[in-house]
Amino acid sequence: MDKKTLSRDGTPIAYQRTGTGPVVVLVSGAMSTGATVAPLAVALSRRFRAVVYDRRGRGESGDTAPYAVEREVEDLAAVIDAVGGDAALYGISSGGALALRAAAAGLPVRRVAVYEPPFDVREDRAADHARYTEELERALAQGRRGDAVELFLRVTGLAEQMIVNARQSPMWPGLEAVAPTLAYDDAVMGGGAVPRDLLGAVTVPLLAVAGDAGPAWMREAARQVAEAARQGTYRVLAGQTHAVEPEVLAPVLAEFYGA
Repeated sequence: MDKKTLSRDGTPIAYQRTGTGPVVVLVSGAMSTGATVAPLAVALSRRFRAVVYDRRGRGESGDTAPYAVEREVEDLAAVIDAVGGDAALYGISSGGALALRAAAAGLPVRRVAVYEPPFDVREDRAADHARYTEELERALAQGRRGDAVELFLRVTGLAEQMIVNARQSPMWPGLEAVAPTLAYDDAVMGGGAVPRDLLGAVTVPLLAVAGDAGPAWMREAARQVAEAARQGTYRVLAGQTHAVEPEVLAPVLAEFYGA
């Protein structure tokens, strides 16, 4: 990241721009930094000024206690202000939930697109989400960052042997470094259900995208997000999983953003 701006509470937020044209700010999901969405920024930079940033507590950005979801919305507002004053938004996974919150809060956003925001539409999942929140908070409070990462990976459906392998891999220290932000993403998800009231407050056009090679419930979640919005559109990308390919997604976003 080559730039920094200060959020309302004084937290430094690192960001980076690439390309020229209308501004699009990309919001990463859990266990990730701005670098995670940088390949998509490169793909979009042919038509847009694509901006990636490290959410608070990650990468080169700072962090200020106590955490509140509103602070992350303010972080995004500071980035938008620093890069021109208005922007289109894109968010992946729980970053999509944050982008939706920002749009609903009235930030200067022209359009908002999300990819597979993980609102759980399956029956009887509320208790599971509450249990995850409780176990995550306990692990982080006790300083068991590795256990917090394991818990998250298990919830995402990663096989136990793959979790064991991950814990022995060179990437594990980096995952533990951002483990406290798992609580931030959990808060952004707001209990896990599709936030219909919040979506009703999004007045700009909204695009919800999912891949057809992933779980059916994620496609249903994206469909319900689009349905609950005032100007919502739902798209499914053939052959794509949660790890969507930038070269496949970028043309869809460019069409939606109007370039």
